[in-house]
Amino acid sequence: MVLDRNFCLDVPEGFDDSDAETGVHPIARKLFLGATAAEAFGKAHEWLREQSVCLVDVSWTVLDGEDESCTLSIYFAFELDPEDA
Repeated sequence: MVLDRNFCLDVPEGFDDSDAETGVHPIARKLFLGATAAEAFGKAHEWLREQSVCLVDVSWTVLDGEDESCTLSIYFAFELDPEDA
């Protein structure tokens, strides 16, 4: 698997996250917009079923006055191949 540098997290030199209790677990966020809640959830569903990710959390926002006022944010971690770990 080749990683795109535009999607990498830069970590300062010497940063240590090895403590099991407080270790850093990077996650990503993707937004899905829709005119209705069902539309936003449908877009998220379609995207998620094509990806190798672990859904961590979701949040919901309504933007008044927008054509696509329903915004679903999903937070996820990439499921890496154990051979790549």
